[in-house]
Amino acid sequence: MTRTTTPSRFQGGRFLTIYIVIGLVFAVFLSRLFNLQILQGVEWTTQAEKNRTRQVSLPPARGIIYDRNGIVLARNVASYNIVITPAYLPDDDSDIQRIYRELSQLIAVPVNQGTLEETKLISPCTLGPGITQLVALGESLAPYEQVKISCNVSEGTALTVRERALDWPGVSIEIEPVRDYTTGSLTANLVGFLGPIPAILEQDYREQGFSPGRDKVGYAGVEASLDSILIGTPGKRVIEVDVAGKELGNLQPPVAPVAGDNMMLTIDTRLQAAAQAALVGEIDSWNEWHGYLRITSGVVIAMNPKTGEILAMVSYPTYENNRMARFIPTYYYQQLSQDPRHPLLNTAISATYPPGSAFKLSTATGALNEGVVTLDQIIDAPGKLTLVEKFSPTDPGNERDYVDWNEAGFGKIDFLHCIAFSSNVCFYKLGGGYKDEIPEGLGILRLKQYARALGYDQPSGVELFGEASGLIPDPTWKRINKGENWSTGDTYIAGVGQGYVASTPIQVLMSAATIANNGKLMQPTIIKAIIDGAGNIVPMWRDEQINFYSSPVSGSWQMSPFQPHARWDITTDPIIKDYRCEGGYCSETGLMKTVQPWVVSKIQEGMRLAVTDARGTLHRDTSFLNYPIAVAGKTGSAEYCDDVALAQNRCKFGLWPVHSWTVAYAPFDDPEIVIVAFAYNAGEGASVAAPIIKLVMDAYFEIKAINIAQGISGGQQQP
Repeated sequence: MTRTTTPSRFQGGRFLTIYIVIGLVFAVFLSRLFNLQILQGVEWTTQAEKNRTRQVSLPPARGIIYDRNGIVLARNVASYNIVITPAYLPDDDSDIQRIYRELSQLIAVPVNQGTLEETKLISPCTLGPGITQLVALGESLAPYEQVKISCNVSEGTALTVRERALDWPGVSIEIEPVRDYTTGSLTANLVGFLGPIPAILEQDYREQGFSPGRDKVGYAGVEASLDSILIGTPGKRVIEVDVAGKELGNLQPPVAPVAGDNMMLTIDTRLQAAAQAALVGEIDSWNEWHGYLRITSGVVIAMNPKTGEILAMVSYPTYENNRMARFIPTYYYQQLSQDPRHPLLNTAISATYPPGSAFKLSTATGALNEGVVTLDQIIDAPGKLTLVEKFSPTDPGNERDYVDWNEAGFGKIDFLHCIAFSSNVCFYKLGGGYKDEIPEGLGILRLKQYARALGYDQPSGVELFGEASGLIPDPTWKRINKGENWSTGDTYIAGVGQGYVASTPIQVLMSAATIANNGKLMQPTIIKAIIDGAGNIVPMWRDEQINFYSSPVSGSWQMSPFQPHARWDITTDPIIKDYRCEGGYCSETGLMKTVQPWVVSKIQEGMRLAVTDARGTLHRDTSFLNYPIAVAGKTGSAEYCDDVALAQNRCKFGLWPVHSWTVAYAPFDDPEIVIVAFAYNAGEGASVAAPIIKLVMDAYFEIKAINIAQGISGGQQQP
């Protein structure tokens, strides 16, 4: 008898459960696959592509910097680094250790030193880690990446490593370009130096294709201000790599880097050297005479007043920028930063001082143009002037003595001899007025207008970062910054370039250059030409509102090849606000005015008298006595009070320390050079600064004669 077995309900339920579980598992897998391949397919594909591809930035060659005669000031030279690629080392540990020992004897880097964790915290090529630790760290990160073991080795050492290539697999030489500053400290404040890309700018530079760990940017001088021109454009390679990072080949055609443009400056290295020698020699000589370090710093700037080309710019003390070429040594940078003489600062454009009597050119121009004084008017110039200083119209005031640098005074003199003799009392009267002799002085508001017309109270616009604006004060400025009303005494002191008046050496230079150039204020520049790698001149347009340089669309005037650019002409451009003055107080009329050409001519005559008249400030010193070329100029001796003077308790009447200034130009009838010299705490301008001017002027005309003898047109070589 046959028996038939029928599945129970319980068994059927188990099968159903299994089917449901299997279905759910498949559903989960399918949904996950759908999510990965459909919904997130693009994202995972991109990530997978990234895992096998890598973009390699190719560094561009930085542009070379020349002086106006083609002398190299900054160039790129090869620096040799010893590197090890961990993946290419032998498989046998004994062979690896042999390579390490032999390499250690050659480069003096220990085989074993420190731990792997300590090495992670140290930059490549830093003393401390051993070869084993450096390679182990590199192998753990990317075995096919080169690990720097020793940087900036000698060429002989690099050749030895190359000769041992078969014996030392995995060891090779990396050639890295570094900056070489051929003139070193002579032009450091102009050329500057490079440093690593700052952390705050890393993202911007990465987007441009630069590598923050490799590429450098300008930190000072034209290396910084013209960095965008010099730095070039990085190239790019897109390569395929395996899971270990080994390069398998190019995925796209490589894009070659574009070298930065070369820069030709207006500086003449020969004149720069002569200016530095004159300045340092005079400072050392006077310090030796005083028996202590009295004169701590100084400046010399030489410029062509007709074109604005800066021919020399010396800021002393300076620094050695070659010490910054490969890396910036911490100890050296701290030493420079903590030096009270501020060698990292380009004093020619970034430091402000009272200009003293050199500022009288502004007062003289304004007083004569406004009719405050006439050419034939005789002014009484005793050794001291007693005035009533008032802070308001109702203030009864207090008597105060205003002394002349010449205690004996000059007696009765005319306007031109006020300039030639640099009479303080005369300029007190011109600036602030004096009784019935000069009923209405120039006043501070009008004085500020004429000073600005000659280049004060604003940056010169020379192509360097960090330029100071200087200061020509006025009543509003004093109320805001000092919490006091303007006094009549403030006007008298400002008229002789003292008190709150502050200027940079380049502003003093520009004021004299404007007078020498018959009222045309030329844009100072240190850029002669911008040249590409093929030797072609690259046109660049200057945009004063945005930056030094911009595109032809937004730029305001072309800079390369060099073309002189007049910012304004005080005899034709109405840039001076007109004021109506009465009772010592002035108000704007809403009109604008110019300086009459004859006024500029007479200021020139006064500067020439400073040399030719027996009592002139540049005649007394005999610096230009019997000089073969007609010279005109203005000296300045500026009393000051700063932290150093306060510490020495010298900010008292009769004890004030004095800065030395002189500015001069030549030839008088057809100026082609104007020079300013400044010496900190040096004393009388005619005694210290004027001899510096003479030496620099000697050098200029000697260089010009050499150029002419060599057949160089115009005495200056063109690019």
